[in-house]
Amino acid sequence: MKLKLITIAGLFCCFFLCIGATTCIIDGKWSGAFKTSDGSEFPVTYTLKQIDGTIVGNSSFPKGTVVDGKIEGDQLSFKVPIYGSPIAHFGKFYCQADTIGIDIELSGKKLHATLKRDN
Repeated sequence: MKLKLITIAGLFCCFFLCIGATTCIIDGKWSGAFKTSDGSEFPVTYTLKQIDGTIVGNSSFPKGTVVDGKIEGDQLSFKVPIYGSPIAHFGKFYCQADTIGIDIELSGKKLHATLKRDN
């Protein structure tokens, strides 16, 4: 009986450790660069925090506050007002690689950046 209880307790511990190890958290500071078709790069840094299904935070360049942030599974979206116009950001959170692929459209051009977590 004791052996059975110890085995069950051990399995529960393993189960909860596995769940904790696979939980992805988007909270933190993320940096990268948007690349244009002519090869120019625009460095960006975002500080993001997930609260339930929403994302809040700010952008240091371009300077602004993250608004209308949403996250569902690995898909995320938010806007950052630039010169008074909200620029929509759409992306995917790659948990295992600890990166975010993000796309914006600016002046009719699509730009992409791969963001990496700053430690």
